[in-house]
Amino acid sequence: MSPNTPGLFERILFCTDFSENADFAFDYALDAACRRPGCVLHVLHVIPEPDAQFWKTYLYEVEGIDAKARRDIDEKIDRTYRPRVPPEVDFRVAFRIGRDYMKILEFAREQNVDLIIMGRQGHSALGSMLFGKVTEKVARKATCAVLIIPFDFEKRLQDNAERSPQHAP
Repeated sequence: MSPNTPGLFERILFCTDFSENADFAFDYALDAACRRPGCVLHVLHVIPEPDAQFWKTYLYEVEGIDAKARRDIDEKIDRTYRPRVPPEVDFRVAFRIGRDYMKILEFAREQNVDLIIMGRQGHSALGSMLFGKVTEKVARKATCAVLIIPFDFEKRLQDNAERSPQHAP
């Protein structure tokens, strides 16, 4: 099948925590969607549900918490991803609250996703550790293809571009 043939990946799921690695991984999701006319590119952000019962109770008592979260996520999507998406790409945004890897896998099943694309590292040292574990769990348990983009790959691409003959003085 050629890279422009629809059918292999008709539903692509890009997972973001809005880290630099996720932003870099989005290029791969967008490229995959642009090469497959008619495919759907889903963007999913999972808001981790607090483990402590106190915080669970508190979060759900605050009026409009879901609406505010939705506005904040939409704002980030509108600033970071949406401007890069050509009009011909069917671009859909969703968010979930809960255990990150479980919500990703659940969403992928609900939407009958063919390919999940995500970065390997998250926001901070803790985020890197947590998102790395999320990525690992998604890769092990997904029933579809998973493309994991390491952030180190961006540096490698930049180094290769700098060494290519076209950049020689």
